[in-house]
Amino acid sequence: MRHANRRAAWTVDDLKADQHWICELDDRARRDLTLAVRKAADPAKTLYDYRRDDFDLGSAWPVIAGALKEVRDGTGFAILRGMPRDGLTQAEFELLTWAIGLHTGVARPQGKASQFLSAVRDAGVVYRTGKGRGYSSNADLDFHTDSADIVLLTCYNVAKSGGMSMVSSSVTAHEILQAERPDLAELLHQPHFFSRQQEQAPDETPFYPNPIYDQRDGLLFSKWNRNRLRSAQAIEGVPQITPAQFDALDLLDDILRRPGVMYWMYLKPGDMQILNNHVTLHSRTEFEDHDDPILKRCLFRLWLAPPDGVALPESWRPAYRSVAAGSVRGGIMGQGYDDIRRAYEVRQAADLGMALT
Repeated sequence: MRHANRRAAWTVDDLKADQHWICELDDRARRDLTLAVRKAADPAKTLYDYRRDDFDLGSAWPVIAGALKEVRDGTGFAILRGMPRDGLTQAEFELLTWAIGLHTGVARPQGKASQFLSAVRDAGVVYRTGKGRGYSSNADLDFHTDSADIVLLTCYNVAKSGGMSMVSSSVTAHEILQAERPDLAELLHQPHFFSRQQEQAPDETPFYPNPIYDQRDGLLFSKWNRNRLRSAQAIEGVPQITPAQFDALDLLDDILRRPGVMYWMYLKPGDMQILNNHVTLHSRTEFEDHDDPILKRCLFRLWLAPPDGVALPESWRPAYRSVAAGSVRGGIMGQGYDDIRRAYEVRQAADLGMALT
């Protein structure tokens, strides 16, 4: 299949030749962001109490909006450099991440606790278990997609060593699969089953079906997480993966790590990485952290449903709940979803003119 957006089918050489995906904030933009956070910050408020209009992002917003356009219509990812990390406390930097999210979309819950913003740090979690999550471990991660249209990751502290970020185009990987093994590429359009890692909401089953690839309106979509697929194999009622399906999945993972396909980078303090989960897959290397708690690796992650999100394949419904364009969808509803979170979603969706299911 030829993807309607040809720039989504990039190679490493393409990224090096055309760096529109790198966006820089200047001194004025950094001052505007710092002022926006300090003016709006209220210790009596939780994140859910803030509204988009509380934060005037000033001259920074056109730069951020340009990065988001690249994520939607270009390569599917962008790096925003120059956020005012040195001038903000960790709490202020977290609030800045949330403020940008309020201008970008409706945040989606990310786990069992139904948290809408996650601190990405080593919490001692074992990744390769039936309930392991990579963001709270220091492990080397498989290439995967997150469970939302967009993932926004801001960097406050880096590790002592390691923690390299890798991104590959799932569209490019699919084209290589079709060229090398069309028989295996076809298998990836069949339903596969993924574990919810024991974080399912009361109205959800412990696993759900989703093809690795599907299409709608001339667009190719991907969803892949080997750790969740492996975990699902131990759940009663999940069909067992066939040898041919394993061959297809192994070839996909091999392609994603080929030098011409995989782009690697180290995020620096003040960087923001934005990814379109439908056309990219990402990974991270193992890292060794600092002993000093103040210096330990810390990033902040938002999953977002943007108001200009495209319609998704019907096969995405079990994971996303809604596949309609511009709807509030995706995330891991978890077991802590409550009236406070629902009220946030209602207000934020109304502020952005989005449909709330």
